[in-house]
Amino acid sequence: MFNIALFGAGRIGQVHSANIDGHKETSLYSVVDPYGDGAAKLAEKYAAKVQTTEEALTDPNVHGVLIASATDTHAELIELAAKAGKTIFCEKPVHLDIERVRDCLATVKANSGKLFVGFNRRYDPQFRKVREQLSAGTIGKAESLLITSRDPSPPPVSYIKVSGGLFRDMTIHDFDMARFIMGEEPVSVYAQGSTLVDDEIGQAGDIDTAFIVMKFPSGALATISNSRRSGYGYDQRIEVHGEKGVLQAKNINEDTVEVWGENGCVSAKPEHFFLQRYEQAYRAEWAHFVDVLAGRAEPECSGHDGEQALLIADKALESLQTGQEVKL
Repeated sequence: MFNIALFGAGRIGQVHSANIDGHKETSLYSVVDPYGDGAAKLAEKYAAKVQTTEEALTDPNVHGVLIASATDTHAELIELAAKAGKTIFCEKPVHLDIERVRDCLATVKANSGKLFVGFNRRYDPQFRKVREQLSAGTIGKAESLLITSRDPSPPPVSYIKVSGGLFRDMTIHDFDMARFIMGEEPVSVYAQGSTLVDDEIGQAGDIDTAFIVMKFPSGALATISNSRRSGYGYDQRIEVHGEKGVLQAKNINEDTVEVWGENGCVSAKPEHFFLQRYEQAYRAEWAHFVDVLAGRAEPECSGHDGEQALLIADKALESLQTGQEVKL
């Protein structure tokens, strides 16, 4: 049984705590959070301890750490955990500053640490099957990739101001997904964006609607469509067009019942929130991390993947600001 110290008792920490507890090889050993009430409630629920950062990282009974705390704490906690010899799971991103990410990864490497970065969409069964089918040659060589990612509603402007912006906060998942699906690194990125959903987002210096085009060494193109608002649910779709056909992963609806009548068909909307839509993905990525803990696997989504996704986000922002295609 592997004992896990969870850093962060907020919404995503609660999702992870359930998966830690639900896996036959892991136990939620302790919770670390500066807000004591949240940590105490979560610890009580799973019969775990409440520890400080120092206590958790010096405790020989802690085998792995899961970092689901505020973004600005990730890099420091990764470094401390690597120096303490803990196996590390960290929610994306490692940090919002690319140089800070590189310094952090250098520390992990110097301490021979194992770091998994939680881009959970890689573990969605639908998206993963698209990649497997493409890799198997089902549609031949990929020529274009379309990624649609639209949130049901925008987050509070207070969050927007500390999020790093649309590209670093939201589109970063899609940048990683494009790399994951295509199996190669993009060579250029071009981005356009607007503020159409909430004027306060624009006043905060961000956008809420964007199109991004990336080009790959093979000549294939990837287009990402983002919006902070969707009036019909959480819109998450992928389409890969190849020389012999097309692969599609459609939305997962709230239910599969369709009502057919003389006026047409009525069906359920897509799942409303990411926690429901990616429930299986969160469980699957934790199962992979347990394999890493047990020495059965190396991290499939590494610190390098976190760095590359952030780099593309930075270059997309540069393109948005200059109106020019930016080389990678």
